[in-house]
Amino acid sequence: MRNSPVMKKRKAINDFFTPIAKHKASTNPKNRVECYGKEEADCVTAQKTSVPGLTIQHDFVNHNEEKTIINFLNDPSKCTLRTDLSRRTIHFGGTYCLMPSKSNASSQAKPQILQAPPMPVEFDWLIQYMVDARIFQDGQRPQYCIVNEYIGNLGISAHTENFQFGEPVVGLSLLSACPIRFHELTEPYDGSVRSGKAGKANKTGSVVDVVVPERSLLVMRGESRWKWQHEIVRSVKGRGVRWKRVSLTFRYKPDDKS
Repeated sequence: MRNSPVMKKRKAINDFFTPIAKHKASTNPKNRVECYGKEEADCVTAQKTSVPGLTIQHDFVNHNEEKTIINFLNDPSKCTLRTDLSRRTIHFGGTYCLMPSKSNASSQAKPQILQAPPMPVEFDWLIQYMVDARIFQDGQRPQYCIVNEYIGNLGISAHTENFQFGEPVVGLSLLSACPIRFHELTEPYDGSVRSGKAGKANKTGSVVDVVVPERSLLVMRGESRWKWQHEIVRSVKGRGVRWKRVSLTFRYKPDDKS
């Protein structure tokens, strides 16, 4: 008969299993990615908000990268910002509507549909950051960008992003932190500010204010993209005449492979 093995008394959980070393989260903004249920060693979940599907990626770009973007937008040889709105803005990708000048407001002048310049190569590194962070996934790359400059008490009325675009809708906030107000709708609603339809959306009455820090990325998916309107409220406390914010909104159209 074989001798029975000597039995050791197990005193701790480590006698059963080899402990797995804890992963130290990276502090590099470019390594901050949204997990969406995936288990990966370098996966760090973005800050969630109380608006379903809405997350914030803090410090997505650093000070030098922020300066690089602003310098590019301020270079008249590369960018021409439109001034027909109350705020300065520029579109990249697709077409946009140019409103008649104020001097022609009482005439028969009609809005013009113009071709926007393509997405600039100067944004390639920024888009690659978003792809690497899996903000845009499965081969997605945003084909459209709108840049808006807000100063003083300028804002924008509550709206959802045009439904011809998919998700996510991503906004990079530069120079200043900005509170953005979200309004829950009873159902998804595609109505623009310009047409006046946005104001006709049926709201549940639920309102959430979200502060987006400078150099951070706001990511709208799911309900936050389709069923919540967002607005930048005018004359918010702390926004004096010297207040300035530049936002870059990146959008993706599923049926556009350009």
